[in-house]
Amino acid sequence: MPTAQSVPTPTEQAIIENSQGPKKVEGDAGTVENHSLADQIAADRYLAAKRAMRAKGRGIVISKLIPPGAA
Repeated sequence: MPTAQSVPTPTEQAIIENSQGPKKVEGDAGTVENHSLADQIAADRYLAAKRAMRAKGRGIVISKLIPPGAA
């Protein structure tokens, strides 16, 4: 059974599909321009941040440190 983290939302799915497809295509000349690597990295970082926000774990743990012998 898929978990909530593995199923992309419709917006995330659209971002994934758009980043994998060409950026610009011209007809008769057959020119195809792909997305830049920087754009693809930015899209990947955005999607990773969204997945991290939905995660059930704790991102930051605050704890009290007590050195040994300080009773």
